[in-house]
Amino acid sequence: MPKKIKHLDSADYAILKELQVDARTPNSDLAPKVGLSTSACLARTNQLRQQGVIKQFATIVDHEKIGLDIIAFTFVTLSPHSQSIAAGFSEQIEKLPQVTESYHLTGVHDYMLKIVARNIPAYREFVGTSLLSIEGVSKVETMMVLKVDKQQFSLPLEEG
Repeated sequence: MPKKIKHLDSADYAILKELQVDARTPNSDLAPKVGLSTSACLARTNQLRQQGVIKQFATIVDHEKIGLDIIAFTFVTLSPHSQSIAAGFSEQIEKLPQVTESYHLTGVHDYMLKIVARNIPAYREFVGTSLLSIEGVSKVETMMVLKVDKQQFSLPLEEG
């Protein structure tokens, strides 16, 4: 379980909100937007990174423009249920670049994976050779994305 950090104040939230809009905002532009001096703003931003509040800065790539036309949400059931099988599954999933997100779930399925692929044959090949070869995978169900209506990477930030 991630460790909670110190209470964030309004300046911290202002920095996070601005950086979620554009992580490339230079500190010299960010500081006046959040009401801090450039040195104080830089110190706050660095502290947020060191605490793990800011996990990373990333470039968001349009999947279709680079030929990854398939997005699938794949539900995986493991058997037998054990901590070692789940840990092994998570470890193997980390190594697969086609899996862009992985969620450990409650309910009928154990995991939900977001998988990208060039096309249906590539997805089928991935499931058959990579996913089903992981120890403990007993069932795989797929929902193909027809259209992305909303994709948001920023979090709703409220002070509190």
